Amino acid sequence: MKLPTIAALVLSLAAVSLSHAQTYPVKPVRIIVGLAPGGTTDVFTRTLAQRLTEAWGQTVIVENRPGASGMIGAEAVAKAAPDGYTLLVSPQTSLAVAPALYGKAPYDTAKDFAPVSLLGSTPLVMIVHPSFPAKTFADFVALAKKGTPLTYGSGGVGSSPHMTGELISAALGVKMNHVPYKGENPAIADTIGGQIPIMFGNLPVALPHVRSGKVLALATTTARRSPLAPEIPTMSEGGIKDFEMATWYGMLAPAGTPPELVARIQRDAARVLSDAETRERLTKMGVDLILNTPEEFRKYLNAEIARYTQIIKSAGLKAE
Repeated sequence: MKLPTIAALVLSLAAVSLSHAQTYPVKPVRIIVGLAPGGTTDVFTRTLAQRLTEAWGQTVIVENRPGASGMIGAEAVAKAAPDGYTLLVSPQTSLAVAPALYGKAPYDTAKDFAPVSLLGSTPLVMIVHPSFPAKTFADFVALAKKGTPLTYGSGGVGSSPHMTGELISAALGVKMNHVPYKGENPAIADTIGGQIPIMFGNLPVALPHVRSGKVLALATTTARRSPLAPEIPTMSEGGIKDFEMATWYGMLAPAGTPPELVARIQRDAARVLSDAETRERLTKMGVDLILNTPEEFRKYLNAEIARYTQIIKSAGLKAE
């Protein structure tokens, strides 16, 4: 009996992988979110999970595993079986920020994940308690430059709102005190209650409280005004030229997941999110859909790792 050639083995394995991708999924799929329920990432992921459940005919479960700036959830996916049944949806926090901020992580973002797609992004907004003396972002800039002690809250250490605060501090040459919370909702509650004067948060989560008058919105963080809230000026308009920051959401699988299966998941996610009704729903949430390919997302992710590593290094930041 002749032993199979290497080429034959490769073709055999490829055929098995392709067959798996074509029949997937045959059981429930878990999408892990390393953040608390109720935030923008969680709401976005639950929308995606609902649509994939309908498309696949299998239950897609969203499992929240908050802690360590999202690294607990990310680690669970990095160590999961590479079979497509455990996926991660995460903002940049656990993937590009936390490893540099903490000095180490229980995974290597570039090596331990198979990027599926950069799904979308959301503008951030600066909100303040109504009693805060600055009523515009230009007023805030003037206040900060006078040396007034300033404290701001965010949904967690290493989050994009935290990075926004650090970038503003660097741009203005001041140091603001950061108060991290375990999620955006507790931070917003304390801003409404006056326990903290300033918060940076994702626009969709903060906007209802702005519209109700419980907090004031001074500026958004993107290059252009958000269609969701065109009345809120940008930070560039208010005095920090070319300022831009957003929270992005990416989907990843464990490293070693067959490329054909990764491509299948990416195509299906892009298809259900591109549905007109879903797209409209997400647009109203303030999410700008991106839906790129695994290869494009890998390049983007590597660039973001380098970007945030430089921000953290320049600011001398370390997780407490």
